[in-house]
Amino acid sequence: MNIYLRRLGSFILDVLQSVVLALAIFMLAYLFAFQPHQVRGRSMLPNFQDGEYLLTDKVSYRTGVPKRGDVIVFAAPPNRNEDFIKRIIGLPGEMVSIKEGKISINNKVVDESYLPKTTNTLPGLFLSEGGSITLGHDEYFVMGDNRDHSSDSRIWGPIKREDIVGRAWVVYWPPQDAGPVPTVSYAGF
Repeated sequence: MNIYLRRLGSFILDVLQSVVLALAIFMLAYLFAFQPHQVRGRSMLPNFQDGEYLLTDKVSYRTGVPKRGDVIVFAAPPNRNEDFIKRIIGLPGEMVSIKEGKISINNKVVDESYLPKTTNTLPGLFLSEGGSITLGHDEYFVMGDNRDHSSDSRIWGPIKREDIVGRAWVVYWPPQDAGPVPTVSYAGF
């Protein structure tokens, strides 16, 4: 009987060690590498649906720099109590403007083929029609893909690099939408 108790105790100890190790690995990955986020609202339609869950890569920007077209998660202005998901349009040092429904970077119209052809980018409180802003050395101009229903840099201005949580990496829920976040390219930029 004593040998059976030892085996049972050894088995329970092995299971507990495995559970503790798995939890430790999960916590390290969550704190330093990946973090789940939920898409809330319609600001990223048609490319991201309200209620989708995605994993945010928190490592890429520790060694690399955010690129135009990256979908990022960041602490939302003005009080930074909530995370937003938007697409990077303008990079540090660039001049961003809106004229006749089109975004321009350094006076060159941006081809946004990932948006419906009928998309008309309206100005906002921060960036008015025909106005422009030159981004600082650590500033990014971000916008939602659903321009008519997005609170973004047109409203509250550029975001700072320090406010970026990470790059949207993969959609994992719902299963029918699961997959890597598609990358977009901008011809001529």
